[in-house]
Amino acid sequence: MEVRADRDRCLGAGMCALTAPEVFDQDTEDGLVLLLRTRLTQADPDAEAAREAAALCPSEAISVE
Repeated sequence: MEVRADRDRCLGAGMCALTAPEVFDQDTEDGLVLLLRTRLTQADPDAEAAREAAALCPSEAISVE
């Protein structure tokens, strides 16, 4: 699975970092999403959390494919 985060769309809500902290963080300067991991396997314990973070993102800045 490939994880993507579009910082241009990000509003800084922080749902991604709260939902999947092993995959996402927030920039301390501007509050926008930081991608910690770009690839996950289906069996990865963080995969479901990453998908949930994408679903919860209010700006739809996160994609997991």
